[in-house]
Amino acid sequence: MPKRRNGVLAALLAAVLGFGVGATAKKRHEAAPKELAGPEVLWRRPNDIASRNLFYGPGGEEDAPQSTLTFVKEDLSGTSPKFDVRDENGVKWKVKLGAEARPEVVATRLVWAVGYSANEDYFLPELRVEGMPAHPRRGQELVEPDGLMRNVRLKRYLKGEKKLGDWRWRHNPFEGTRELNGLRVVMALINNWDLKDDNNSVYSEKDTKEEVYLVSDLGSSFGTAGPSWTITRSKGNLESYRHCRFISKTAPEFVDFNMPTRPALDWIFDPGQYFVHLRMHWIGRHIPRADVEWIAQWLAQLSSGQIRDAFRAAGYSPEEVDGFANVVEKRIDELTDLPRS
Repeated sequence: MPKRRNGVLAALLAAVLGFGVGATAKKRHEAAPKELAGPEVLWRRPNDIASRNLFYGPGGEEDAPQSTLTFVKEDLSGTSPKFDVRDENGVKWKVKLGAEARPEVVATRLVWAVGYSANEDYFLPELRVEGMPAHPRRGQELVEPDGLMRNVRLKRYLKGEKKLGDWRWRHNPFEGTRELNGLRVVMALINNWDLKDDNNSVYSEKDTKEEVYLVSDLGSSFGTAGPSWTITRSKGNLESYRHCRFISKTAPEFVDFNMPTRPALDWIFDPGQYFVHLRMHWIGRHIPRADVEWIAQWLAQLSSGQIRDAFRAAGYSPEEVDGFANVVEKRIDELTDLPRS
């Protein structure tokens, strides 16, 4: 009897394993073959940098929101209050409120200006959305009873674009390339410290069949070089950005940047966030010097006026525009004049 029972168990186990192998094989078979996927794109050569309009950004003036917007649904992902809305032409937009709205608009323009893909983002000092619920689950204090919101970022959903998923800073198709290393430098330039993998997206383009890789959440920029318990210091804060060290070390073969910094020990009381941000520390470190110099050549082509236009587009005051732009220009000068020792 024991031998017979063992035989039955062995048969059942073989059947289960066989089913599992078959299911896996079927799943792989059903997945789209890699050769049928379009080319993977992280960066495009920006031969027209001098003529790029950084006030309107990648969407241009023609795509700027101008019509009535109606509430569709609330988006509970991330930390900022967000809502999907639709305009009278059927175009879908995502509204973002809070501390990330302004810095994200600027960051998309600078990233796009030097050849990387970015969302079509626009800033509006005021926006009224029809059909807003009386009590949204997040950001109630930022939405007035008549659906009026202030200091809003609007992201346009592009026709024919489909999100395929996220991509990781490690183990991606561009690992070790100057294009990816250049993106790491740009993230340091703008102090985008929240470099979680789920802030990166891959989109398929219907017309070109390309798979486009981009950093899709750039809101944690132009403040401190790492997470702060005071959110107003870590996102769009001129004093924090101005006084934050940029390059921490130069060597003959590599450059280290002071971003993202290791989270302070205080964050150990939020272990989930502490270890997530601890794992990001490498992104700003040991970037090949040749790749730093490569992206610096593109950044240096931006004019003072273009950089100021990017900050004007986000509704900053004239004093803030000059302050932020001066820091960006100073950092670009540091990149183009790296010490040789």
